[in-house]
Amino acid sequence: MKKSLGILIVLIVLAVGGLWLFWEWGFCRFYVPADHMAVIIAKEGEPLGPGQILAHKGQKGVQEDVLGEGRHFLNPYLFEHQIEPLVSIPPGKVGIVTSKVGNDLPQGEFLANPGQKGISRGVLGPGKYRLNPSGYQIDVLDAISIPIGYVGVVTSLAGAKAPEGQFAGANQKGIRSDVLQPGLYYVNPKEFKVDVLEVGLNQVSMLGKAGSAIITKGAIASKNEAMNALQFKVLESQAEQRAKEIQAQGGKMQIAVNEAEGVAATPASYDSLLYSHKKSSVRRDLAPAAAPAMGGKPRRPGEAQAQTPTFVLNQFVGFPSRDGFEISLDMTVEFELLPDKIPTIFRDYGDLPAVVDKIIMPKILSISRLKGSAYRAVDFIVGEGREKFQTDLTESLKKSLAEKNISIHNALIRHVNVPDQILDPIQQASIAVEQDLTNREKQNTARRLAQLNTEQSLIEQRGAEVAQETAKLKAEIRATQEKMVAEIQAETIKQAALVEQQTAVQRAEKVKKLGKAQAEKTQMVEGEKAKGFQLKATALGDPQAYTLAELAKNLNPAVRINILHAGEGTLWTDLERATLGDLGGAKMLQKPRPLQK
Repeated sequence: MKKSLGILIVLIVLAVGGLWLFWEWGFCRFYVPADHMAVIIAKEGEPLGPGQILAHKGQKGVQEDVLGEGRHFLNPYLFEHQIEPLVSIPPGKVGIVTSKVGNDLPQGEFLANPGQKGISRGVLGPGKYRLNPSGYQIDVLDAISIPIGYVGVVTSLAGAKAPEGQFAGANQKGIRSDVLQPGLYYVNPKEFKVDVLEVGLNQVSMLGKAGSAIITKGAIASKNEAMNALQFKVLESQAEQRAKEIQAQGGKMQIAVNEAEGVAATPASYDSLLYSHKKSSVRRDLAPAAAPAMGGKPRRPGEAQAQTPTFVLNQFVGFPSRDGFEISLDMTVEFELLPDKIPTIFRDYGDLPAVVDKIIMPKILSISRLKGSAYRAVDFIVGEGREKFQTDLTESLKKSLAEKNISIHNALIRHVNVPDQILDPIQQASIAVEQDLTNREKQNTARRLAQLNTEQSLIEQRGAEVAQETAKLKAEIRATQEKMVAEIQAETIKQAALVEQQTAVQRAEKVKKLGKAQAEKTQMVEGEKAKGFQLKATALGDPQAYTLAELAKNLNPAVRINILHAGEGTLWTDLERATLGDLGGAKMLQKPRPLQK
């Protein structure tokens, strides 16, 4: 009975488990693909509060949290889901987040911090983000790309207003003292405004009554086309913004976009932006390399080339001379905006066209008129007067614009336009003077030519004399050299003979001394040996004892001497074989000890 009950319980558990598995995998399962998310909507729960958009756990409505990629299980009777793409921020872009949920902003604030409703201070950089579209709005904008040769002036749009005449600090509204160097920046345009200004050397060229051109060095194009496009958009949007400001002041704006033949339709091939106002017309060529009509050359697609923005003004340098003649100049002024002075210049005057229009051109015109009116018309034709005027003008511009934080390097006068009524007489007089100088030079040339011919004949004569003298000197030198060589050879033979003689004498002396030394050596050695023999014989007593001692010393140590006395007679017995009995009482004598030396 218990066994049957256990089996029944197991079957029930298996059935319930199978039903649950069928329910989960058949009705509750759903899949979120890659680069997507699932927005969950609860059908049951507590109602949302006033003004609440996203529901928390346990509340009815669109849930605040979303589900990422992968497999998920939700009860279809309690929840619904919607598949939405992820928020994707491509490279070179920035995402501006507007939060629809959170607390209301304080009075006067328009940027939201985390947990507040409104435009968020923080931005989203390149990447993918999982944000609920019901609660957050994402606007994708271009990042700020500052080209090489430019800096970015930052204007804070949020916070308390900075004191008048001072730069904005932290949490203050206004222009900041620090600038952005060339590069890519992910900046919230609602929080900061970035104006791009050129730094380094620029030129203002006055072309007489034809007008003026402010030629800047432009941005160096990189090999990265995407970066070039970003940099162009920054410059283009800034030019359009300035044109709008001019329109707001009552001016007019015209945008012309020309495409050179054979140039790709890319942002870098836009020809120019034109805008004007009541005081001066300013033309900015953002890519004159694509405009053959302006003296540029068409740029092939993908070819990196430097851009040279140009601002053309209708102002010119003209003034009356001291004697009442109208003078106009073709002049080029080189100026430089230093990076550390850019914030102050931008705060006081504006961007580069504004600086040229408001500061540089008025100074050039006023100082040129002031200095030029002190010179006569003829002074601008004669080189010394024009050089002095150019020096005075340069020094005055340097001193005056240094107070405006603008560095002037040179003010070069290329051409002076003088009225014909004074220019023609001066030119005719100058031509007559030059003609007279020419005739004089011709006479001098003829005279010098005759002198040259005379000098040439003298040179040839002198050359022949020098050749003869040289041959004589060479012969004398050769004879002297041969005589010296012969004398040196004879002296060498003589010295060699003397050396050989001295060597023979030394060799004979050596042989004599060696023989004498050898004889003395033999005499001394043999004498000492004889003395030794005499001493040994004296020590032994007589010569016979010495002879026996020498004999004993020289005997072989292996020789044995046996002496046997057999009595009277001449019979000797072999001592090695005989015994004492056989010897008949013979007595063995011991071997005598060797004599001591």
